[in-house]
Amino acid sequence: MPNILVYALHYDGAINKNSLGAVSEGARLAEELGGEAHAIMLGEGVAEDLAASLGRYGAKKVLVAEGPEGLAQPLVDAMAKAIGDGGYGYALFGGGLLGFEIGAGLAARLGAGVAMEVTNVRAEGGKLIAERPILGDSAISEIAYRSPVGIIIGRLNAFEARESGAGSAQVEQLSFELSEHATRATMITRGEQRGADVDIEGADVLVAGGRGLGKPEGFKLCEELAQAFGGNSAVAATRAVVDAGWYPYAAQIGQTGKTVSPKLYLAAGISGAIQHKVGMQSSENIVAINKDANAPIFEFSDLGIVGDLNKILPKLTEAVKAKKAS
Repeated sequence: MPNILVYALHYDGAINKNSLGAVSEGARLAEELGGEAHAIMLGEGVAEDLAASLGRYGAKKVLVAEGPEGLAQPLVDAMAKAIGDGGYGYALFGGGLLGFEIGAGLAARLGAGVAMEVTNVRAEGGKLIAERPILGDSAISEIAYRSPVGIIIGRLNAFEARESGAGSAQVEQLSFELSEHATRATMITRGEQRGADVDIEGADVLVAGGRGLGKPEGFKLCEELAQAFGGNSAVAATRAVVDAGWYPYAAQIGQTGKTVSPKLYLAAGISGAIQHKVGMQSSENIVAINKDANAPIFEFSDLGIVGDLNKILPKLTEAVKAKKAS
């Protein structure tokens, strides 16, 4: 009955959305294996109530280690100690560059098998099987682990955060020693580049624009619609328009940009190339507007509108405003 150790990234008194998703996924998988999901947090003076709150997402225990949060090597040291002491069968990470770096370092330290960009995990025969897209997301590769510890690193937004209704998790302090090379890096400042005030990776509504907007000024139509939706809404873009200088790279979605999973993804003037699909296909509802009835995006949209977006977007904006006012 192998237990699962999940890394929980936190910053400024809040736990990262992808980490919450990973804890939820770890709890689901651990239950299927007959074990438990535990989480690990590293930081300077981590609040006990913050750590205990992971119990709501299924963590039975949270290990809290004192050290510099946001750097990979200290986490590798802490997790290697925790896995050695606790005999965990798997380590699970949500998406993000830090998770990739920690997971890869941990795999090297432990001689463990690792799968990255994982989009689904299932239990089979008392073990976990990880699934990851390959060949531009045109096929799925299944990974089974032969090593004593299997490391699973999810794709960004691959795991949904679900509150299980459980109470607070048990919190324990983890003692570990930093390796010499883990002390060579120091966090000077911490921040994230964003194209707007709203984090597009966590937005509930995204209005995305492509080359069909015709010119950079066309994004004003997207911005007005996103503003009409209000709340946690934002504007995103395809690689083609970002490369053309129409919109900031921080808003780019796709294989070389960000991966998102909003409740509503409205694609305006986007053809739907496979590289873009990779970044937004997990959206709950996809609405596409394109004058080309044969555009590939209509093949995986929930609703398709064939027509001139310059006429349709303003009418949608008016309709949303009217609905909000009623």
